[in-house]
Amino acid sequence: MVKPKITQELLYQLLRDGKIEEFNHRIAKGESVDLTSCDFRHLNLQGLIANGLDFSNSYFRQADLRGIDFSQSVSLQGASIHGAKISGVYFPEQLTAEEISLSLLHGTRMRYNN
Repeated sequence: MVKPKITQELLYQLLRDGKIEEFNHRIAKGESVDLTSCDFRHLNLQGLIANGLDFSNSYFRQADLRGIDFSQSVSLQGASIHGAKISGVYFPEQLTAEEISLSLLHGTRMRYNN
C-alpha cells in the first residue's frame, strides 16, 4: 500500500488551501498536476472539476466531496473515501456500489470492476 503524500506541488497546494476555483481555472488553461497517492484528508473539495485527473491511491478520509463528478476522471483505483461526504458524487461506472460502500464505511481501497 502506498502511503498518502502531501507534496509541495503548487496546484495540489491550491486544493489544500481551498482555492478550488483557481485550481479549476489553471487546469482548464492546460496546467498539469500529479494527484496520484495524494492526501486529501478533511479537505473541502466541493466544486472541483475532476475531468482528466488521476486520483489513483489517493486518500479522501472525511473529505467533503459533495457534488463532484468523478465519472470522467482518469482513475480512482485504490483510493479510499472513509467517512467522506459523498452526497451527489458521480462515481466512475467501473466502481460498484459495494466497492464505494465498503470504502466509505470501512476505509477499504476501491477496486475497479473490469
